[in-house]
Amino acid sequence: MTKTQSEKTQVYTPKTDARDSRTWEQIQEHYQIEQELARQLMNSSREERINGHLYTEVYNQLFQKVPHHPQLTRKSSPEIQTWIVNQRLQLLARFLNPEITYLEIGPGDCSLSLEVAKRVKRVYAVDVSTEITKLPNIPDNMEIFISDGCSIPVPENTVNLAYSHQLMEHLHPNDALEQLENIYNTLAANGKYICITPNWYSGPHDVSRHFDQQATGFHLKEYKLSEMYDTFKKVGFSKIIWVKSNGKIYLEIPINSISIYLINLVEYFLNILPYKLRKKIANTPLLFRGMTIIGCR
Repeated sequence: MTKTQSEKTQVYTPKTDARDSRTWEQIQEHYQIEQELARQLMNSSREERINGHLYTEVYNQLFQKVPHHPQLTRKSSPEIQTWIVNQRLQLLARFLNPEITYLEIGPGDCSLSLEVAKRVKRVYAVDVSTEITKLPNIPDNMEIFISDGCSIPVPENTVNLAYSHQLMEHLHPNDALEQLENIYNTLAANGKYICITPNWYSGPHDVSRHFDQQATGFHLKEYKLSEMYDTFKKVGFSKIIWVKSNGKIYLEIPINSISIYLINLVEYFLNILPYKLRKKIANTPLLFRGMTIIGCR
């Protein structure tokens, strides 16, 4: 059942939402545009998405029609960019060294890739949008590639560390496995893929969080931890690790037959809880607020 406009506006609480400083009118405009573009993606055929470059088209449309989109406005705020990069480097730094090749999928404005390029031998940045990745110049050891949404057009078996932050949920569910297979194929022996994605139980996490109980914007599918494990296992990763990290604590939890049983048990109980209680519990740092998965080739 579709919510009335008055019901939707009750979901948004501007005084307590620190994640978005825009006006209510701007957020509403963003939501309406993104929801319509998301519908185009969800209802499209694979031919339209991949060969027709629909991912590139809709993301370019979004950034053109929503100039106040946070990913665009961050470009004009060096302080925000620096804070975000530093937050992500807290996790990545332990994996970086001057001898490795690094791949970022969905780099956005490439601020993180540019910083990583100072610390590694080579950087590949792969995105679907030509708008968000426009840069005046890039270092000699960095290349930017535009993807159709599934392909990863970099040399196979060359990447030591692949990374994505808030990417997998943006893919059509039918394309996610194919893209993951393509990422896997870029990895060198013992290469790792760090995938950070929001958890379904604590969502939604796109702009529709102000309006809906499930993502209806460009988060085409938000995943459960058990679903992530199943998908990574299907692709062939030899080891799958769930990472809990907050800058001070770093904990790797191997997902195996024992831990997946416990994960499924927790998810079973979350499934039967009312939405607000489930979301409150899932948003605690010890549970599923966000998921960091490392797949090892």
